[in-house]
Amino acid sequence: MKGIIGRLFGAQSKDQKVTYERAKELARDDDVAVRRKLARRGDLKPEILYFLAEDEDVGVRQIIAANVATPRHADLLLAEDADQDVRVGLAEKIALLAPGLTSHEQDTIRRMTYEALEILARDQMVRVRQILSETLKDIADAPPEVIQRLARDSELAVAAPILEFSPVLSTEDLLEIIASEPISGALSAVSRRRGLGEAVADAISASDDIDAITEMLGNDSAQIREETLNKLIGRAIDNEPWHKPLALRPMLPPGAAPKLARFVAHNMLEILTTRHDLDEEMAEAVRTIVERRLREEGPPAPSIAQDIYDQVKKLEIANKLTDECINDAMQAGNNDFVTTALVVLSGLGEAVVAKAIATRNAKGIIAIGWKAKQPPWIVEQLQLRLCKIPTEDVLVAEEAGGYPMTREEMNWQINFISDLSG
Repeated sequence: MKGIIGRLFGAQSKDQKVTYERAKELARDDDVAVRRKLARRGDLKPEILYFLAEDEDVGVRQIIAANVATPRHADLLLAEDADQDVRVGLAEKIALLAPGLTSHEQDTIRRMTYEALEILARDQMVRVRQILSETLKDIADAPPEVIQRLARDSELAVAAPILEFSPVLSTEDLLEIIASEPISGALSAVSRRRGLGEAVADAISASDDIDAITEMLGNDSAQIREETLNKLIGRAIDNEPWHKPLALRPMLPPGAAPKLARFVAHNMLEILTTRHDLDEEMAEAVRTIVERRLREEGPPAPSIAQDIYDQVKKLEIANKLTDECINDAMQAGNNDFVTTALVVLSGLGEAVVAKAIATRNAKGIIAIGWKAKQPPWIVEQLQLRLCKIPTEDVLVAEEAGGYPMTREEMNWQINFISDLSG
């Protein structure tokens, strides 16, 4: 694309001006290199450029297709050229010229440019249509008919940019597209639109497209009615991908947080307990449910194998239970050794460490790692490898060499997990 932009806005030939008669001679020259050089010029008469648009050499036609000086009636000819590279080059140029065009303008040149766009939007080559889609996706005055065709394209690579970004599509357009059972992935693209309206959100919520609903719930700008959110929460127990975006929604309907606390994964519970949009009564209800779940569902702490405990204590006494030693065990997948090392080094009970690991409590394992005098880089690995916390959820300090929590926060976490494990 960079190359075509350069040709569009800075491509006038540095050669001396040629006369009309001389240009006619060069356009018929047997040497294709001569004709290609001529095709690059921006100071030729339209009829010369049109003549070159019918050249037998595909390289000449490619250059003419990309030349901004090429007359629009030649573009119409090239839009149906047999060579796909000719059409790709033309699509790049035409799409960049398109802003401001409408189907009703009387200006002949603009009207013919618009016609070329329509032809290219129907091109059999996905790449040609994709170029138009990527270029026109955020143009507010792009030709509506072209946008409508691209939005309903059979290829997601073409339709998705328009569905996600185009300001030309109205609410009615989007509702019609959703109702038409579009291609797989189309609803997800709509779900990612900034400022997604309530009517469209309702239509997506009513679908069976789990991925699209997940995308919508994760779209902070989507306007989702309380009634719609409550219905989705009712369905969420059977749709695990919705748990995290629901727990992270900027605003939840009254009573939604306690409902979510009854079934979301353990690593989501802390998100619910620290939400700032809950009044004190609702926050207490969430804490009560969370604490009950952690007591009832947390697996009983397994007994530490005596041989592993003896091995860890021996290393500790010899001052060899280092962070490198613990990291080597983690990399080897020896989680029993790592768990035992944390118990020994932190002085905390086995049940406390086991609770943090079983519930995938990122803050809890950070606090335990700190208590065990492990450096921040080991604490990060404990989250990833011991607790199996997804990479995007791992807590990392903003400043190098520090912990992602304050001393007070880590002490609070230890006390909290100790109380739950008691």
